[in-house]
Amino acid sequence: MDNISSNVTAISLAVVMLVWFIFAGTFLLGFARNLVMKKDDSARGKTRANNSFIGIALQGLGFGLVWALQRRPFLSPLIEDQYILNIILQILAIAVVIFSIWLATSAIRELGKQWSFAARLIEEHKLVTSGVYRIVRHPIYTAMLGMLLATGIVFTHWIVLIIAVIVFLVGTRIRTSAEEKLLRAAFPVEYDEFAARIPALVPFVKIF
Repeated sequence: MDNISSNVTAISLAVVMLVWFIFAGTFLLGFARNLVMKKDDSARGKTRANNSFIGIALQGLGFGLVWALQRRPFLSPLIEDQYILNIILQILAIAVVIFSIWLATSAIRELGKQWSFAARLIEEHKLVTSGVYRIVRHPIYTAMLGMLLATGIVFTHWIVLIIAVIVFLVGTRIRTSAEEKLLRAAFPVEYDEFAARIPALVPFVKIF
């Protein structure tokens, strides 16, 4: 059972790493497209929330924890001696990263020139409620949370994963608060209706 668990973990790790390359590439392409669009006056930031960078830093710290503090021995179960549970968790990690990359790429495509690392509104900004925004209000952050959870399952100790998730969620709360403040100011009625219908971060769960 130990060998089976290790093999499943190795496969899960390989899938997670592959999706990370795609995930990073998607964000780099989006960032490059943003830089090109900023040359056009219509794509310049009209209103920006600079405190969202604090949230970015905390989200980055969460990811840093799961990458830096890997469990020993390598490919060991997330929870010691729970090999069947570990196999289930590794399969879950593969499903989560596949869902996450789909969610992130779909959201970036849906946002188009409105996508940005920091919270901002641009000229002629529109409230996007179509596509994956019918599932959650912040699908890119949901995708990031999925990537964090999957990476932690295959790579780090469960205690570190819990701490990393807490740090990430604090950072995400800062970012979503900044973004929603801007959106509510620009679309007071529309955004309240949107928020009343659609969960913020977890599909079908109206929390956070």
